[in-house]
Order: sequence, then C-alpha cells, then structure tokens
Amino acid sequence: MSRGQWKRRLEIDDSQRWRRLAQTVFLVLNLWIGIQFLFFVWHHEGRWAPWIATRPPGVEGWLPIAGLMNTRYLVETGTIPLIHPAAMVLIVTFLILSFLFRKSFCGWLCPVGTVSEWLWKLGRDTFRRNFAAPKWLDIPLRGLKYLLLAAFLYAVLSMSVRDLAGFLESPYGLIADVKMLNFFRYLTPGAAIFLGVLVIASIFVPNAWCRYLCPYGALMGLAALLSPAKIRREKTACIDCAKCARVCPSHLPVDKLVQIRSAECIGCMECVAVCPAEGALALTFAGPRRVLTGRRVAVGVAVIFLAAYAGARLSGHWDSPIPGDVYRTLIPAASGLDHPR
Repeated sequence: MSRGQWKRRLEIDDSQRWRRLAQTVFLVLNLWIGIQFLFFVWHHEGRWAPWIATRPPGVEGWLPIAGLMNTRYLVETGTIPLIHPAAMVLIVTFLILSFLFRKSFCGWLCPVGTVSEWLWKLGRDTFRRNFAAPKWLDIPLRGLKYLLLAAFLYAVLSMSVRDLAGFLESPYGLIADVKMLNFFRYLTPGAAIFLGVLVIASIFVPNAWCRYLCPYGALMGLAALLSPAKIRREKTACIDCAKCARVCPSHLPVDKLVQIRSAECIGCMECVAVCPAEGALALTFAGPRRVLTGRRVAVGVAVIFLAAYAGARLSGHWDSPIPGDVYRTLIPAASGLDHPR
C-alpha cells in the first residue's frame, strides 16, 4: 500500500469513527435527558424517584410542533415565546446543521436515526442482506413524510399569532412534553402494534421510519436541498466498482452521478468511507476543493450545537418559566387534558 493510499485509509476510518462518536454522544445525552424528565414527572405524580430531578429543557427537542409554532411566533412578532423556547432553538439549530452539513441532523445526531441504523445493520449482518421497495412503490411511500410535514405546517401556519400563544399557554401546551412522554408510557394496543411493525420493518429496510414517515426528516431534507455541501464524484478517478451505491442507506445512485443533491442524502459519508479509489469521492463544501472530512463535520456540528445552547442559556431563552405549583397541578391530571381546539 502506497503512502497516499495509507493516508486515504486513515481518512476513511476517521470519517466513520467521528460519526459514530457524534451519534453515541447525542444518544447518551438524550437518554440522560429522558431519565431526568421521567424522574421529574414521577416526583410530581407523587411516585418514588431516586432523586428529585429538575425538568431538563432539552426534552423540548422532542416537541418539533412547539418549535415550529415558536419559530412562526418569533417571525411574526419579533418576540421569543416564554413557553418551550428550547424547542425553537433546537429545531432552528438542526435546520442550520442540515443546511451546512447535508442533513447531518439525521445522519449524525438523531437518536431515532441512530437506533434505526443499528437495526438495519443488525438485519444485514444476520440475514446477509437488506431489502428495498421497488421504485414504483418507493417513490409514493417516500412522499408520505412530506404529506405529514405539509399537514403540520398547515396546522401551524393557519393559526393566528394569538391562537399560537393561546395554545402554548393552555394547560395542554404547558405540559405537552409530559403528554408526549405518556404516549410511550401508556401505549395503546394500536400504537404498540405500529411500533412493533416499525421495528421489524427497520431490520429489513434501511431507515424505514426515516425514509417513509418522519416529517422531521422531511423538513431537514428540504433545508439540505439548499446546502452548499454535496457528495461529489470525480469521474476520472472513479473505477466504477459501485461500492458507494451499494452501501448508501438512502439507495442513491452515487456511482452514476457527479453530485448528490437529493433530499434523501443524510451526509453519513458511508459512500466516501467505502470508496477504494483515491480522490474519487468526497463530501465537499461550495466547490470541489473544499473537502469536509469526518472530523470537520463533527467539530462543526458540535460547535454550532453548543453555541446555540450557550446563547439560549445566556439570553434566558432556554428554560420555560413554569412555576412548580403549576406542574404539581397539571402533571397528575395530564391524562385528562384534551388537545385544545
């Protein structure tokens, strides 16, 4: 192996090592937030908890609708709402990351995407292959997530600013995070069956939820369409082995295109990692000479995420100022709170 090939091998290994590190850190962070939030809810329900946890604002990352509502409220009024501001900070941050680094939220940070990736790789290792829907079925199925996104955007955009504020400040809106948690704590038979089918499908079809049903991913994909970052193939260096297309979890024809502009590309760099031809494939930024290595993407993602978090904390737009007595009243009654009209 030549010195150039050895250097490239190190860069190949580096890209996936950095991505796995980012995925693991963010998954652990979400698990820690989830444990804190569960103990917080248990405490206000009068149950025993190992310690009295405070409400972690990061749980609002699981409230994308509240994030969209707050973003629209900010655009309309120039004011950041007091309730669930972290939801807005996080969704805007993830959109920025998806614009800069090719839907990197889905490929580098999303805990659901990480678990989904583990499942389809488990299926591949166990059954020696994964499956893909035929094109005539795959295209309309992919459209489902955009239909769901359109429904959510319509709901948010059709509300007046006054209605947005009223929803967020309603009893339901104040503890929307608790309602979200209770959905998983008290699964209905129908929801349990759906999740079971989704898990099984994810073992055989790469990123089944992300590819067909995730409206969050659809929104990030639309941001990525404008991204200056693209997987770029150098035809003169390509040896036409098609390894890049075979490993692409989004089933993109990487070996046939000069640039990948698809909203389905999650910037995972798996195609770059498997490419054996030096200089044939790279993730570039605003031109072929600006190459983004895995380390650069990981550092960029970390810096932007931490800067957004620190800025929100310092400016007082991270915590929801909901008094403890409100939580003590609403959390035990959460199951009886209906979605406001």
